[in-house]
Amino acid sequence: MAKLKIKTIVEKCEGCNQIVDKEDGLYCKSYADPSIMWKDDTCIRASHVKRAIASIETKINPLKASKRAARGG
Repeated sequence: MAKLKIKTIVEKCEGCNQIVDKEDGLYCKSYADPSIMWKDDTCIRASHVKRAIASIETKINPLKASKRAARGG
């Protein structure tokens, strides 16, 4: 069985609470190769990144809205 090669963190990981400081470098607690998680510019375990939530505005049909208001719902 091959031993898994654990790689050090990348620059984008700095500030995350998943980092472990060992004597030979900084490593991620969650991933053996953190650079793979940042290939799409998003790491799902990154605690230091604020994710924007897109607000979804739905258009309401005025005819349906008036019918709902008329029946009290």
